[in-house]
Amino acid sequence: MHFEILRDPVWNNIRVDDLTLCLVDTEVFQRLRYVRQLGWTYLVYPGATHSRFEHALGTHHLSRRTLALLCEAEDAASISENEQAIVRCAALLHDVGHYPFSHALEEIGALHHEAVARPLITEGSVASLLAARLGRDAPGKVFDLIRGHSESALQGLISGSLDLDKIEYLKRDAFMCGVPYGEIDVDRLTNSLVLVDDPETGRPAIGVQEKALSALESLLFAKYQMYRNVYWHHAVRSATAMYKRLVEDALQAGVVDGQSLSRYTDEGLMHRLENARPMPLLAALKERRLYKRAAEWPAAELDVDKVEWIATDRARVAAKENELAKELGLTPGELLLDYPTKTEMLGLDIPVLRRSGRVERLTGEGWIGTINLPSLSEELYKSARWLRVFTAKRASFEPRQIRESLERTA
Repeated sequence: MHFEILRDPVWNNIRVDDLTLCLVDTEVFQRLRYVRQLGWTYLVYPGATHSRFEHALGTHHLSRRTLALLCEAEDAASISENEQAIVRCAALLHDVGHYPFSHALEEIGALHHEAVARPLITEGSVASLLAARLGRDAPGKVFDLIRGHSESALQGLISGSLDLDKIEYLKRDAFMCGVPYGEIDVDRLTNSLVLVDDPETGRPAIGVQEKALSALESLLFAKYQMYRNVYWHHAVRSATAMYKRLVEDALQAGVVDGQSLSRYTDEGLMHRLENARPMPLLAALKERRLYKRAAEWPAAELDVDKVEWIATDRARVAAKENELAKELGLTPGELLLDYPTKTEMLGLDIPVLRRSGRVERLTGEGWIGTINLPSLSEELYKSARWLRVFTAKRASFEPRQIRESLERTA
């Protein structure tokens, strides 16, 4: 089999075979060169200009490395080369449906990137390659792994508590941002992955050896630290809120349509918006004139049930933004609300091979002698997730009144 070596700043040498190279050369995959992994984060961390392209190659590299380790184990001899190839392809293609500037547009109600990926993987050039090399059912198998609905014992490598995507993006994002928060013991984790019989289903599944639980905990804490210091940094969230409102306004004005959003690159979308009509939000983003925090409250101080709509109901959010802007003497679009969509901060659900040889499922409930993940997860959420009011210029108002207004809107 012919291999090429690609140089990478995080993993050094990435080995790719002929099928991988062919998939990389498709238009579907090449678009990822021009979709930033962290959206507008580069306005805060200048090094964060890396793309979904590098991340996808890194995830493919981890899948190859992990599969090789699994196949060395005596109980993993039944993993066929075809099944390994399908897993590697799923690792490579898992992000092909991403919108420009990463996850932001999913927060305004656009289709989830995995749904966008369906036709890109099961139809066209990618599907033709997969079917020709790995069998007619390969495109469907690859997509099922990506969306987490596969019956494969290797599903956990692509979507799960310890999936390779998570390991890769935390490691790469921390490295490119120049922060120490994403330090993960990758070797310990990948060397401790095993195939076990899931105690709930009785079917083979990816599990982890008990000796790697401390490394697993470090992965979960790295995720929290990255959300607190990078992904949900106040200036990153300001730029993201500006971008979301910019695209919402463009959609309503007919400048772009929702069906075509996933085909744009970052700069392609910005160029389309710029050519269509001048928009103050667009100029502000290009010149890094980010909106400033006018008020903010950590989730710990809020009645979550009364403000969760700000993260989930974009139509109500835009209407409330305009209402508040008018009250404060601002024009529509000069006041923005931001409350990040709740993510599973410390999600954990994985079979563990105990030292006794018994397999037990470790969930968020934890075990005696391990961290209490449910209560810890909630506490970390409350410290990392903030409700913020951003304004384009200084406005005089009483933050308490704004908060009461937002809580009454629920």
